[in-house]
Amino acid sequence: MKNWKTWFVFVILLAVGPDLMAQCAMCRGTVESTVSNGRSVVASELNVGILYLLVIPYLLVASIGYLWYRNSRLEHGKRLEIAGRVRRALSQV
Repeated sequence: MKNWKTWFVFVILLAVGPDLMAQCAMCRGTVESTVSNGRSVVASELNVGILYLLVIPYLLVASIGYLWYRNSRLEHGKRLEIAGRVRRALSQV
């Protein structure tokens, strides 16, 4: 249980780190040419778009994993309840 909490904190610290504004070579060339023309807004918008594309798949996988975990815990409780009913029924026979 503690292990996933450590990873969660690690991922959050990476998300708020100052070096997140990385770009590919083509994107960097586009940004440099637009900044040299005086339009620096494009660079910040491109960085936000890159971060958006980075975060969305991880959020989807984390959501599916959480739902899977929650449903498996619910099913485990139902299995224990059914097993208890079967034991009671067999003990009465």
